[in-house]
Amino acid sequence: MNHNQGILLESGTNELEIVEFEVFGNAFGINVIKVKEIIQPVPLTIIPHSHPYVEGIIQLRGEVLPVIDLGKVLNQQPSESSALEKFIVAEFNKQKVVFHVHNVTQIHRISWEQIEKPNGMYQGQNTYVIGVIKHHGKMILLLDYEKIMVEIHPDSGIRVEEVKKLGKRERSDKKIVVAEDSPLLRKLLYDTLTEAGYTNIQFFENGKDAYDYLQSIVQEGKTLYEEVHLVISDIEMPQMDGHHLTKKIKTSDHLKQLPVILFSSLITDDLRHKGDVVGADEQVSKPEIGELIIKIDQHIL
Repeated sequence: MNHNQGILLESGTNELEIVEFEVFGNAFGINVIKVKEIIQPVPLTIIPHSHPYVEGIIQLRGEVLPVIDLGKVLNQQPSESSALEKFIVAEFNKQKVVFHVHNVTQIHRISWEQIEKPNGMYQGQNTYVIGVIKHHGKMILLLDYEKIMVEIHPDSGIRVEEVKKLGKRERSDKKIVVAEDSPLLRKLLYDTLTEAGYTNIQFFENGKDAYDYLQSIVQEGKTLYEEVHLVISDIEMPQMDGHHLTKKIKTSDHLKQLPVILFSSLITDDLRHKGDVVGADEQVSKPEIGELIIKIDQHIL
């Protein structure tokens, strides 16, 4: 699978490609950018007393990778093996992992505007579903793969302890706008930014709402840089992704001087150029919260 063609060479278009796969007959999606390759299942080495979601480990071109059973993650009963089953090798948050799925069907190119946030009535507090795509008469669910990994390996997530070594700080006069769709990440960012002294934070669940807020400040005749000092944005978000948000900010005469930091699991050596193209001031990979704080300090102190 070649991920370097077509729309993926463009940045800021608010589009993405997803790999559609199935688990127990239900359709799910994962961003193509996260997918390194798709392979046939290979024999596993079982690790005693490992997390229930972890089936075992495999060796792939010299790397030892954990295999996550998405059926167990989604609280489904195991089924008999099928010739259609696949291993999706993924990379994000600077780690590689293999997802065991029951079938891989096709790749779709869609707009982030087509992705709806799950309704709280059916979502539940512990759900891994962060987006719903209605496509050709069926629904494809997007999962929070970072949350899955943090549940399996808590140390892979953002840790407040990394910020405490910076000492007591006072930054309450600096306002930060944060665009992040994951409730888990919003809570962790709130805790860590507050620990770093940045207590004046405005959170938004997607780039569109964040951009509308910035525009409203300008339209009300207020001086933007007295109201907001910096924007932090995830990349993968329904309605408007972080690359498109950054592009809109940096091409606006009224907003372009506002520093934008992309804080995402998709910040890798191969993908960093996408943020550069749209004008991001900094790009920090989750979960490197200490580096994020340092970059914030450099831009607004």
